[in-house]
Amino acid sequence: MMSRTHSMTVIVVLALLIAVTGNALAQTEPFAGLNDYIIKAMKDWETPGLALAVVRNDSVIFMKGYGVKKMGESAPVTPRTIFAIASTTKAMTAACLGMLVDSSKVRWDDPVTNYLPWFQLYDPYVTRELTVRDILCHRSGLESGDNLWYFSPYSREEVLHRVRFLKPAWSFRSHYGYQNIMFVAAGQIIPAVTKMTWDDFIAQRLFAPLGMTRTNTSVRYLAGMDDVATPHEKIDDKMQPMVWPNFDNVGSAGAVNSCVQDMAQWVRLNLNGGVYNGKRLISADVIKEMQTPQTIIRLDSLDQALRPSNHFVAYGFGWTLRDYLGRKLVQHDGALDGMRARVVFVPEEKLGFVILMNSQNTNLHSSIAYRILDHYLGGPPRDWSAELLKIVKEQEAKDKAEEKKTIEARVKDTKPSLALEEYAGTYDNEMYGPATVKVENGKLAVQFYPTYVGEADHWHYDTFQVHWKDRSLDKDMITFVLGTDGKVAELRWQGFTTFKKAK
Repeated sequence: MMSRTHSMTVIVVLALLIAVTGNALAQTEPFAGLNDYIIKAMKDWETPGLALAVVRNDSVIFMKGYGVKKMGESAPVTPRTIFAIASTTKAMTAACLGMLVDSSKVRWDDPVTNYLPWFQLYDPYVTRELTVRDILCHRSGLESGDNLWYFSPYSREEVLHRVRFLKPAWSFRSHYGYQNIMFVAAGQIIPAVTKMTWDDFIAQRLFAPLGMTRTNTSVRYLAGMDDVATPHEKIDDKMQPMVWPNFDNVGSAGAVNSCVQDMAQWVRLNLNGGVYNGKRLISADVIKEMQTPQTIIRLDSLDQALRPSNHFVAYGFGWTLRDYLGRKLVQHDGALDGMRARVVFVPEEKLGFVILMNSQNTNLHSSIAYRILDHYLGGPPRDWSAELLKIVKEQEAKDKAEEKKTIEARVKDTKPSLALEEYAGTYDNEMYGPATVKVENGKLAVQFYPTYVGEADHWHYDTFQVHWKDRSLDKDMITFVLGTDGKVAELRWQGFTTFKKAK
C-alpha cells in the first residue's frame, strides 16, 4: 500500500506536470521537432504565450500551452487558458444562422430587411437587395468602417443604425471587402427571429452541446474566471502587457473568448460535417454551404511567391477557403488588440488545429500553421518562421523610412493661422459622432470617443500631431481647414475621416 507521504508526493508531482504541460496527461508532440520549432519561433516573434490543439480523425491528438499568460509572471499557458478568438467568431455566427436555416426560420437568400426592417445602407438599392448570404461573405460593397465600433461608446444596435452613413467603396457584389459590421447585422438577425440574444443563442445551441464550458461572448465574464491570458502589444518597440479591451459591441463578428481545449470541439464538429459525438447539430447541407466559395479573393504577389501551390482564395460563410499542396484548406484568422488566433482544418485529411496567442503584432500563427500543414500534407521542410520574419522586418524598415520622410517633409518655422483658442470647439461627423478640441496648458487637447484622448503638438501650418494617452493607439495627424471667412470649418483626421465644426 502507498504511504500517505508518498501519495502526497505523487499528487504534487502531477500538479507540477499539469502546470508545465497544461495537460493532466502528458502528450507527445504530434511529430518530431514541433515543440522546439514553436519555442524558438515564439522567442523570435517575441510572443509571451501560445496554445495549440490538433485534431485528427475526430480525436484531439495534441493540446499544449507554451510560454506564460503574462510577461513578468510565471503562470504558464495551458489548454484551458482563455484568449480572445476575435474574428474566428464569424464562422460560429454563420453556423448559428445555419441552424435557423435548418429549422426554416431563415433563408440564405432572403433580404436582410425581412428580419431587420429598420436596417439601412447608404445606397437604397443595396438596402433592398442585400441578403443574408451577402453579409456572410463580404460582398456588400463597403469598406470596413471599423472605427464605428472600435473603442466606440455605441451598442450593436447603434452601430447598425449609423452604418447607413458609410459610403460604398465598390459596386454591390463586385468586390471582396472585409466587413465586421455586416457580421454584427448577421448576429442581430438571431434575436429578431428567436427572441434570444445572439449571446444566449450561441451559448445554448453551440457552446453547451460541444461542452465548451470555458467559452463566452463578453470580457465581463473574465473577471470571475481562472486561467486567463493577458493581451500584449508592442509599444515603442517593446512588447508590453495591456488591459483586456472591451469590444462587446462587435459581438457576432468577433467577441467570443475561448481556449484550445474548447475550440478543438468546434473543429471536430466541422470536420464531422455537423455531427458531434454522434449527434447532429447542423445539417450537412449547411456545413457544405459554409465551406463553399461565395466571393473570390484575388491572390496577391506575395501569396503566390510564398505558396506557389496555392491557386485560389475565396470566402465562404465565415471561412476563408484556399488550396495548398493539392488540398482544400478551410481557415480563419482573428486579431484584436493584444491577441491573435487561427483555426484551420483540412476536410479531406480529417485534420484540424487551433492556435491562440496573447500578442497581436506577429505572424507566428502562420509560421506554425504551415509547419503543421507541410508535415501532414507532404510539403518540403521550410522554416516558415524565418521566412515570414524576414518579410516583416523588411516591411518595418520600409515603414520607418516612410516615417523619416514624413519628418523630413515637415516645414520648419511655420505657425498656425489662428490663435489656438480659434481651433477649439466641437466637430461633428454624421457617422462617427462628435470630436472635441480644447486648449489646455497652452496646447490643443483632442477627445474622440472616451478612449481617444490626447495632446496635440503643432506640426506645420494648420496641421497638428496628436499623441494619445493610450500609448497603444500611437499618434495621428489632424489638419484644420479654414473656410472663406477665415474661420475653422473642418478637422481632417489623416487616414480616418473629416469632422465639420459645429456652428
